[in-house]
Amino acid sequence: MNLANITIREYLTQKGIPFRESNGEIITKCLFGPCDRDSTGNEAHLYFSAATGQYDCKKCGSKGNLFTLAKHLGDTTPQPRTTGTFNADKVETCHQALPTHIREYLRARGLTDAVIDGYKLGWGRFYGRQWITIPIKDEWGEYAFFKLRQDPALGSDKITYPKGAEAQVYDWENLTKPNNRLIICEGELDRLLLASKGVPAITGTPGAGTFKEAWADALCTNHEITSVYVCFDRDEAGRKGAERVANMVEKRGKETHLITLPPEVGDAGDITDYFVRLGGSVDDLFGKYAKLYPERIDTAQFSELSAEELLDTLGLTIKYDRENKLATFLCELSAYTESAQFNISYNAPSSTGKSYIPTEIARLFPEEDVLEIAYCSPTAFFHDTGEYDKEKNQYLVDLSHKIVIFLDQPHTDLLARLRPLLSHDKKEIILKITDKSQKAGLRTKNVLLRGYPSVIFCTAGLSIDEQEATRFLLLSPEVSQNKIREGINATIRKESDSDSFKSWLEENPARALLRERVRGIKLEHIIEINIADSKRIEEKFLSGAKALKPRHQRDIKRLLSLVKAFALLNVWWRERHGPVVVANSADIDAAFALWDKISLSQELNLPPYILNLYNEVIVAAWEEKNADAGEFEKEYIGKIGISRQEVLAKHYAVYGRMLDSHQLRQQILPMLETAGLVVQEQDPTDKRKVLIYPSLLQQAPAAASIVGNSEPQRGVEIAEQEIEGSITEEMDF
Repeated sequence: MNLANITIREYLTQKGIPFRESNGEIITKCLFGPCDRDSTGNEAHLYFSAATGQYDCKKCGSKGNLFTLAKHLGDTTPQPRTTGTFNADKVETCHQALPTHIREYLRARGLTDAVIDGYKLGWGRFYGRQWITIPIKDEWGEYAFFKLRQDPALGSDKITYPKGAEAQVYDWENLTKPNNRLIICEGELDRLLLASKGVPAITGTPGAGTFKEAWADALCTNHEITSVYVCFDRDEAGRKGAERVANMVEKRGKETHLITLPPEVGDAGDITDYFVRLGGSVDDLFGKYAKLYPERIDTAQFSELSAEELLDTLGLTIKYDRENKLATFLCELSAYTESAQFNISYNAPSSTGKSYIPTEIARLFPEEDVLEIAYCSPTAFFHDTGEYDKEKNQYLVDLSHKIVIFLDQPHTDLLARLRPLLSHDKKEIILKITDKSQKAGLRTKNVLLRGYPSVIFCTAGLSIDEQEATRFLLLSPEVSQNKIREGINATIRKESDSDSFKSWLEENPARALLRERVRGIKLEHIIEINIADSKRIEEKFLSGAKALKPRHQRDIKRLLSLVKAFALLNVWWRERHGPVVVANSADIDAAFALWDKISLSQELNLPPYILNLYNEVIVAAWEEKNADAGEFEKEYIGKIGISRQEVLAKHYAVYGRMLDSHQLRQQILPMLETAGLVVQEQDPTDKRKVLIYPSLLQQAPAAASIVGNSEPQRGVEIAEQEIEGSITEEMDF
């Protein structure tokens, strides 16, 4: 069949393949796999461009053009192709025109003269400007097109190639040579640099996102190639592309390794950065930075880990904040479950370390699983993290097994849109957002949220909507003098000799083992965690004179998530049935020990910072003022309230810093009133003033301590004393 002058529409018609047309595209059922086996009606997944014949299956990812389709269907035989005037003479002409300064540029990128000349790199004028020319051969060894790289003098690395050119492997010859090992990399110059180092390598001309199944088939039919290494750029696109290619090769039976370039190459760093800028070695590339795919972890190196041992390791970089760092680590670890994730909200003033704790702990987790966002509007979050699905006309935001940390967010608008996801209502949720464009005005966009992430929200705003509060554990960093002093000492040590500090930290055996443990837990792919003694949890949670509130239905979920996270921490020492683990009594005890420390603030819907301020400032100031009151005042006025100015003065005396009066009036006092801890009334001697009274009828749940405060809960004690005093007076009367 002559394919030179036939359109894709004509070809499909001749082959008797039914199709439909829509918006310049031809759509038919996939011809490369069972993608449309369960499709009904007009549903289909293989899309062709009516103009160029290029195709893309939206389900299996097959890509190509009319020639590759015809070859797949057995209609052509391999034969040399020419494209216009592009031929070996053109390649040689451009190679001979290679100027000295471009050759020096290529040498500076690590390419040898032998490679520059052997692969005929050149210099030519296209599209009205000069380009470095990289000739690309097809699978039959014929020159197919030039890959063009912009003149480096323009300060850009722009790359282009002729529109409609068929994607190729660069270079095909390495797929047939008897190489023991082969690297699949990203980019032609990286591939040429590896050739300069004597390392066999290939790359795909379209970039990180495209590596064809047919190429993997060709690679895996060469039995001389025993090991395949995949090394893409150090960015999100490179990571996803590398995993996709590694999976493609591994499932065909080849021993496969993923090479992760070191952080020193920088964001989007590549193989050229590794060799040229860092002076990296080939041995380290194949050894130190290469991991077998799928990754295997030797679990024999681990032992059962208690909460105290975990705290000791976390304490290397986070001083004090015992309950905070333990809860945060468990929260981030819970990301590796299917549905036991829970969320944390850090509420505290600026410079107290609320974002330091989650980000420091996140360094123990694989960086590809952590998403840290400094600021994000609700709409931007969906646009930036979502992938557009053309067929379904929607953005897919897949947060499965992700740790999402929002750093110092000014408001909770984004959380309001994520409420169903944070509540684990459904694993897939459709959201509709509006997007404003200059031409079309406001347009509705569909967003599919998938999966349950572990979310940590950090904000300097102290007030939090009740709907968000019930979806989070409320935590606040400690602000004690001892913690601040330890933090200063640690900062001095780190900044005085950062390299030494980093080496000490990274080489610490307990920390290195914990990082390895986290990766091992991730690779276990746990689907469900059951609890052996659920009756015991029910009895412990409901024990005591506790008035049940609607939020307790969510609190029990958080407590259960803590139990499951402790079981996950010691997954290799728990009863297990395939991907299902069973939590035991030790996990229940550990979870309740932590819950007892943090439950009081959860009960009152107050961040611990506010609860500490209530005890250490408001109650303390009220006690001092009433202790100094005269007998006349006590007898005829009763208990004396304190003014806001007195609260501000006491705050400065306790914490050594001023409290914003607007924050006190508009956030802190209303939150304490809602929790029933204070009452505000007019001063009977001056109606222009408002006095604050700790509520004597508030019977807050007892707890061992408040996070960040080992002082007794004086507000609760005062309430108890006053109630007892009232009963005594009535009896005397």
